[in-house]
Amino acid sequence: MELKTYLKINPADSVVVCLQPKKKGDIIEAGDERAVLNQDVPAGHKVLLRDVKAGDDIIKYGYPIGHARRDLKAGDWVNEDNLQTNLSGTLEYTYHPVGKELSIPVENRCFKGYRRKNGDVGVRNEIWIVPTVGCVNGIAERLARQLRQETGCEGIDSVYAWHHNYGCSQLSEDHENTRKVLRDICLHPNAGAVLVLSLGCENNQPEDFMKMLGDYDRDRIRLLVTQRVEGDEVEAGMQVLRELYDIARQDRREEVPVSELRVGLKCGGSDGFSGITANPLVGEFSDWLVAQGGTSVLTEVPEMFGAETILMNRCRTPELFEQTVSMVNNFKNYFLSHGEPVGENPSPGNKAGGISTLEDKALGCTQKCGKAPVSGVMEYGDRLTAKGLNLLSAPGNDLVASTALASCGCHIVLFTTGRGTPFGTFVPTMKIATNPTLAKNKPGWVDFSAGQLVEGRTMQELLPEFIDKVLSVASGEKARNEENDYREISIFKNGVTL
Repeated sequence: MELKTYLKINPADSVVVCLQPKKKGDIIEAGDERAVLNQDVPAGHKVLLRDVKAGDDIIKYGYPIGHARRDLKAGDWVNEDNLQTNLSGTLEYTYHPVGKELSIPVENRCFKGYRRKNGDVGVRNEIWIVPTVGCVNGIAERLARQLRQETGCEGIDSVYAWHHNYGCSQLSEDHENTRKVLRDICLHPNAGAVLVLSLGCENNQPEDFMKMLGDYDRDRIRLLVTQRVEGDEVEAGMQVLRELYDIARQDRREEVPVSELRVGLKCGGSDGFSGITANPLVGEFSDWLVAQGGTSVLTEVPEMFGAETILMNRCRTPELFEQTVSMVNNFKNYFLSHGEPVGENPSPGNKAGGISTLEDKALGCTQKCGKAPVSGVMEYGDRLTAKGLNLLSAPGNDLVASTALASCGCHIVLFTTGRGTPFGTFVPTMKIATNPTLAKNKPGWVDFSAGQLVEGRTMQELLPEFIDKVLSVASGEKARNEENDYREISIFKNGVTL
């Protein structure tokens, strides 16, 4: 089979995407349109199929991705130098519901997870140390290191301290965001036991923070206030951790219906292949999971700009539509309040990979959530309550958004990338490569290559393999970031520091 070297994604598009590098003079034919390349064009980048005037929209994915800065000719390389975003400030939106129920068979699949006392399920059985304030980060890290050395993590998956810089000198909503994310980490079912480690004098007062946990399992979540310890706080912490370890090591995996799996959907270091390979593959998985009764969560609100109406009109109810409108416009106002344009994206790496405007990025980004109706909309720091596809308010930053997805209750983050990244958040963070080159060059970072879709594999062939891979990771197989021990958290900072 002859492999395609370029692709017209939607019949309405005025560009094709080069799947391989193309040379000046190469001929592009798409339907009844024909163009001769006027420049060399890298893989992942766009070539114009027809002449356009300055100000005319350029169409990709069937939607405008911006307008031409100047007159352009068929065969021109379309990039950030000649394409300008159409985005500006906040908008008014009208609800035109188009959401349809999925017609995907229920397969009754399972994974092996840990059933918790409250009925929730985790995909890891780890011991976590959660500082209420950054002042005790060093103690937390020392405790985690010592427990790993003492136990060898026999009978559990690992021990981690989730250090951060916050918990004091913050005000109002900024302070509450920190408290909510730390609460969410403490209650996450991937933890078999948690030591909440406090200094004692911080704004995030320990007793008030523990009240935020609600009716938590007091055998498995313990508090230590270091300023109140007479003598060695490390030994006091180790005494508590040894007790927690003896409890957590008794846990065993059991068969759990896939309907209880929750995955976060994230992309970073995107390229021109993202909206062709990895994001559509993850979108197919998201739809499959939702059809099984499971849950997926899409975030990165600034990377919805330009594609937001697609999501708004998939909302199940007018109330969810209004919540999505508020989520989008609130984030635009956040940008504008700092004197920043709402279209100040993509990143240099995105541009090098073939993404020229935020609309270009957004229309590819939102494909990660497939076609399922939107069943829930969450503010930053909220915890999941609705099954199905959810939208979550958080920025596009890789570490912040991935932490937010894990905090809301996702067991795993599915992270598509065309440029590559090694990091992981506090749950398994699977990297799905958009192109074969990345998968070949960075096997220590990449968990799955969606680039196979431009090497002759079909979506029908690849999706079952990807489903099996995700369920294997849910059942205990380590993601690459876990193998490398690349794990951290990052909390959204949106206020003053005292």
